Amino acid sequence: MEVKFDENIRLSDFKSVYFIGIGGIGMSALARYFMTCGYNVGGYDKTPSSLTEELIREGCLIHYEDLKNEIPFQFADKNSTLVILTPAIPKEHGELNYLIHQGFTILKRSEVLGLITKSLKGLCVAGTHGKTTTSTLLAHILNSSIWKCNAFLGGISTNFNSNLLVNKQSEFAVIEADEFDRSFLRLSPLASIITSADPDHLDIYGTDSQFQEGFQLYANKINENGFLILKEGLKFRSFAPIKTYSVNSETADYKGKNLRVENGNFLMDVYFETKCWKDVELGVPGIHNAENALACIALLNLLGLDELQIRAGLKSFLGVKRRFEYIVRNESQIYIDDYAHHPKEIKALIDSIRLMYPGKKITGIFQPHLFSRTRDFLDEFAVELEKLDEVILLPIYPARELPIPGITSDLLLSKIDNDNKKLLEPSEVLNHLKLQKNEVLLTIGAGDIDRIVLEIKTILNNPEIK
Repeated sequence: MEVKFDENIRLSDFKSVYFIGIGGIGMSALARYFMTCGYNVGGYDKTPSSLTEELIREGCLIHYEDLKNEIPFQFADKNSTLVILTPAIPKEHGELNYLIHQGFTILKRSEVLGLITKSLKGLCVAGTHGKTTTSTLLAHILNSSIWKCNAFLGGISTNFNSNLLVNKQSEFAVIEADEFDRSFLRLSPLASIITSADPDHLDIYGTDSQFQEGFQLYANKINENGFLILKEGLKFRSFAPIKTYSVNSETADYKGKNLRVENGNFLMDVYFETKCWKDVELGVPGIHNAENALACIALLNLLGLDELQIRAGLKSFLGVKRRFEYIVRNESQIYIDDYAHHPKEIKALIDSIRLMYPGKKITGIFQPHLFSRTRDFLDEFAVELEKLDEVILLPIYPARELPIPGITSDLLLSKIDNDNKKLLEPSEVLNHLKLQKNEVLLTIGAGDIDRIVLEIKTILNNPEIK
């Protein structure tokens, strides 16, 4: 049964909110928002995680088994309970089908975000990659400024240790605009950044051209009185004015040049119009983060935020959990955990590491995410991963998918032209790391590879452990 969206729904008509898939990063932000607003909040998720445990501590009622028609009594009244659904939930899910047949009001996360932000100025960040860090950086700069903001993010900000900001006095809402399941088409941005549009989610869109069409439909939704900030090279049209940005460009409207590391700080010079901002210091390193910062500079400059407040926010930004996140950082070894799960993201990560740590041995542990993505970008993954000095693959993380015959990490390993490569189980990775010297170590992927991060940290910090 298809769930229809009614734009006349008012969130104020409900007292309780029930989530199907509450543990996702975007869904948990919404759960926190509704708790902040005084709603009774609970729901289902497939597996426990640090996010669900935190939500339980904050007052959420969460369970991990499909209760079918026996949902908690606190949410049994269809007139006072709003149900919010993640598209990752299978259509045959028992609770979901019970709620549909009982006539509950059921909305997707994107639809709820659209309702919440109707009265706010939406500053949205879309893109195949870069959107989480860019939206979190944008929210941090605004939150550090006199303007403040609300924010619904796809990652945990290190600065405020959350994926949610609520400020009822601010007129701005920073939103990570997710292209998965065409969710971003429910938003109505005042202004937006589009960081990239490399094909992804082809299990949803079908073809590259349909994927690009989805982004064009999103660009069409930007308010004509606002503006669109585009990574140079993207060809989308908009009813709003367009400004482009790029690092090491002569033609973009906002240019980042002279990227460098000085005394441990990552700096660049920013050029736009007739202006030059010299020595802009970034709190997080990396070529890709310089481009993310440039996009935020462009948007905030056009909004009218002054240079000093933008600079201060950029300098004090500590990053996002699992986005170029330093786990171990000392003179003898570096360990960085990163969410990269697309070939372009892996390229940006490795290029940045080579810039920052020239001459160091770089070991990458990569967990492919989704059978379909591995199939669609098999050769591209191989080309980027073989640039590592040592490649360690984990089995594919399936997420919402069933296996695809023949698509395995073994197949990807065979495509990688690197003599120092291997396929290991997570427990075998830990034993392997105990036996070697690790100069620069990366864990890479969007699955559950983060579950071994603390164990790896312990091994690196305690070399005597055998």
